[in-house]
Amino acid sequence: MDEWQKQIQVLIQEIDNCIKRKEDENLTLSALAKKLGFSEFYVSRKFREVSGMSLREYMRQRSLALALKEVRDTDRGLLAIALDYGFSSHEAFSRAFKKAYGVSPGEYRRNPVPVVLRTVLKPFDCYLMANGGVSMENTTSDVKVYFVTIPAHKFLHIRNYESIGYWDFWQKQSVIPGQDCETICGLLNSIPGKLDDMGGDEPDSGSGQVMAYINEPTGRICSWGIPLAEGYGVRLPADYSKDVPKQMQLMDVEEGTYIVFEHGPFDFETQNQMVEQKIEDAMKNFDYASSGYELDTTQGRVFYFYHDCKRFWKYVRPVKKLR
Repeated sequence: MDEWQKQIQVLIQEIDNCIKRKEDENLTLSALAKKLGFSEFYVSRKFREVSGMSLREYMRQRSLALALKEVRDTDRGLLAIALDYGFSSHEAFSRAFKKAYGVSPGEYRRNPVPVVLRTVLKPFDCYLMANGGVSMENTTSDVKVYFVTIPAHKFLHIRNYESIGYWDFWQKQSVIPGQDCETICGLLNSIPGKLDDMGGDEPDSGSGQVMAYINEPTGRICSWGIPLAEGYGVRLPADYSKDVPKQMQLMDVEEGTYIVFEHGPFDFETQNQMVEQKIEDAMKNFDYASSGYELDTTQGRVFYFYHDCKRFWKYVRPVKKLR
């Protein structure tokens, strides 16, 4: 199954490339199956087996998700957007859009409420599946440690007081109606103005989504002895005042000083475990006394965690001056 998860990952990337390049002739089951070197029937069956949905449905949902972002973020005509994303008419686009999101494209443009977008399917996610790489090869950069001041902002998120780590967090959230990974990542992906959004479409920091640890007396005791609740969400401007999904919380985060432990790009499949250990060692061995700072355990302070192998792995931890 691992080999097919990798094959499907190639297919997923090709689908997004074809949609973005407007290459409709390559966005067919026949063309995609030919790229992998298997029959259409076999590719279709394996895609459903790995992803739990049909290839046709996935392509339709991704096309709509990318079209929605153009409706939201540009002033292009709706017909032009519809045609660019494979719809034969404005009417066909409006019907599909309303069926998927509950509002018409015109209504959404006037009032972009949070909706669940189909984010990039990640069938081979060694971090999520808790089977990260074990290679001990050296990566191109080690852990950098530096201090930053982060301005006041808001954090829109879901929160769990019992989970331990990313995998356990989503396991526990999946049993809460409307708080599974696909739904939450889809909702967050539709919200404009995210401070960490690099223009990506994946449910990770590239699309503005981050894991966080919130100082909370009722949370679990973490490895460094602080009671924390785990959260997943997006950072937003301090003046953000738009609709908040009913299953999420919006909290104010004051301006503050943070220490950052950052590792550069790495190979997701083979170096995940090694990079994690490097980060953990750097945080454990850092000499706070010599720096003049200590971790800030004040209730409500937030630790941010970014895991994006194409850019970095980093922890951003709140600190305060030593007395």
